[in-house]
Amino acid sequence: MQMPKHSDEAKAHFRSLVHEAPGVEVKPMFGSLGAFVNGNMFAGLFRENVGVKLDPTGLEELRALPGSGPFGPAERPMGGYLSLPADLDDDARAAWVDRARDHVATLPPKVKKPKK
Repeated sequence: MQMPKHSDEAKAHFRSLVHEAPGVEVKPMFGSLGAFVNGNMFAGLFRENVGVKLDPTGLEELRALPGSGPFGPAERPMGGYLSLPADLDDDARAAWVDRARDHVATLPPKVKKPKK
């Protein structure tokens, strides 16, 4: 599976959807970008899609929107994540990203493995 490479413009657009908050960082991931809070990923960029990790209610609400769908490679979509519909405006996209951040912020912080 070949991972897509994104333009600087696509990466900047993704970053613009991720609002600053305590513990939030955007960092490279498999040639793309992921947004993390306390070490846990809550949003990502894959091909043209922005995907978000939501609680079951949020996933159900997003799944009901036309144009939402699996996030990640077709042969291995990421569980618990859905892609945002492409026709959403940036305010709506940012609201879903914020909702994902707020959900993932309730999870235990990711513990970094010690370097050997």
